[in-house]
Amino acid sequence: MTVTGTQLDDVTLVARARDGDAHSYEQLVTRYEGPIYRLALRMLANAADAEDVTQEAFLAAWRQLGQLQEDAAFVGWLYRSATNRCLNVIRSRKPLADSTPEEHAASGPDGKPEQQAETSAQLAALSTAMGRLTPEKRACWLLREVHGRSYDEIATTLGVSATTVRGRIARARAELAEVMSPWR
Repeated sequence: MTVTGTQLDDVTLVARARDGDAHSYEQLVTRYEGPIYRLALRMLANAADAEDVTQEAFLAAWRQLGQLQEDAAFVGWLYRSATNRCLNVIRSRKPLADSTPEEHAASGPDGKPEQQAETSAQLAALSTAMGRLTPEKRACWLLREVHGRSYDEIATTLGVSATTVRGRIARARAELAEVMSPWR
């Protein structure tokens, strides 16, 4: 929906959705389903689980929209819901074997085979390294490095202090850097 050619901001869409405007909520879903799905896919390394978590997070948000105290807090609330759902899935799993997620596609049809092979090896190493991080470190690292969330937002999302978040991210960066050092 546009007003004089500009997109409505999240706060307006949330307020309208809270008043029962399903179209406004659809716009929020369209705006955030990609980032939420990518977060879930990177945390879970499983497309089906990531789709389930994404759907569950948006469905729960729709059902609980009336409980949201501030419309501006919607995005953080959505990330928190998705992250917590991912952590629950991870905790319910048996220990992961070293496997690579489905997202290890080649760099593209125009890439050279050597580049594609190197890129594939890098992605496999990164995936393995991500799988070895604790779920909490993985969540912190993804929320910060991939989704650009602030330390305070991550702390609120995970229910820990900003200092804890900084420590987890520092340890995750160090572990990932060690594994990825051959590609520097």
